[in-house]
Amino acid sequence: MRVGEVALRVFDIDEAREHYGKRIGLIETYSGEPDTLYFKGADEHDWYSLVLRRADAPGIDYFAFKVYDDATLDHFEKELTDWGITVEHVEAGVYPKSGRRLQFLLPSGHTMQLYAHKEQIGNGMPTRNPGTIPDEGYIRGMRVVRLDHLLLGSNEIVANKEIFTKIFGFGVSEELISHEDETKLAIFLSCSTKPHDIAFVLQPEPNRFHHCSFLLDSVNDLYHAADLIGKYDIAVDISPNRHGVTRGATIYFFDPSGNRNEVFTGGYVYYPDNPTLVWDTTQLGRATFSHDNTPRESFLSVLT
Repeated sequence: MRVGEVALRVFDIDEAREHYGKRIGLIETYSGEPDTLYFKGADEHDWYSLVLRRADAPGIDYFAFKVYDDATLDHFEKELTDWGITVEHVEAGVYPKSGRRLQFLLPSGHTMQLYAHKEQIGNGMPTRNPGTIPDEGYIRGMRVVRLDHLLLGSNEIVANKEIFTKIFGFGVSEELISHEDETKLAIFLSCSTKPHDIAFVLQPEPNRFHHCSFLLDSVNDLYHAADLIGKYDIAVDISPNRHGVTRGATIYFFDPSGNRNEVFTGGYVYYPDNPTLVWDTTQLGRATFSHDNTPRESFLSVLT
C-alpha cells in the first residue's frame, strides 16, 4: 500500500527529538527503549512511521512497506523465495505495536520489511463526524502530513527495479539515464497515485541513504517550513525549488546527524498506465531543480 516505516541512525537522541519533534513537527508516539524514538505525521493513523536509533554512524537501518493483509504477506513470501531471496520471519510484537513481518535483503544492500498490521493511534480527530482539523497544537512545526517517500543509493539499482516491478507490482514513473551510454542513474517507482513511493539512485557503494521525504499540504506550508529552517539555523542542502522529475516543490535539509530530510508538496497524479518519463543527463539541471536548471554536487554525492 505505501512506505509505512523508515528506521534511521542518529548520534544523539535529545538532538533528534528536538529536530524531528519540535522543528519538523512530527508527533512522538511511543517510548520504549531509552535509545530509540518513534514518530508519526499528523495525518497518519498508524502508531509510527519514523524510528530513530542512537548509533555511532548515521544512515538507514531498514525500511518497511505496509501491505493489505496477511494473505498478501504469504503471497510475497512465496514470490520472493521463488526469486531466490532469503526471507526471515519476524514475530508479532518484536517491533512495538506491530504484527508479524517479513525481512529480506535487496540487491542494493538495503534491508526491507513487509508487514500487514500495526496498531492505530489516530490522527487527532474522531472517525465519526471527524471535522476537518484536529485541536490546536496537534499540527505544529513544519506541519507534516505524513511520510511520503524514500530515495536510497546503491551500486545495484536495476535488480531492485526488477523486484519492485515484477514481484511487488510497482510502476516505473520516471528514470534518469546517461545520455552517453543509457546507463540508468535513478529509478522512480510508485505503488500508488504518487509520482513515487521509493526511488533508487546509482552510487559507488551499497546500502546508502539519500533522504526521507515528508509531505506538506501546500506551497504555503513549504515556505513556512523554510522560515523555520532559517529561524533555527537548520543545515540546508537545497532551499525552496521545484523538481523536473515528479514536478514536486521541495526543500532539502539535514538532521543534526547528517541524514538528509525533505519536505515536499505537489507533483502529478500517477496511474499504472502512465508511460515512463525518461530524463537524460543533457537535462540534469532541469530534471533535478527546474527553477534554475542547475544541478547541485551535494545533492548528487552526499549520502549517509
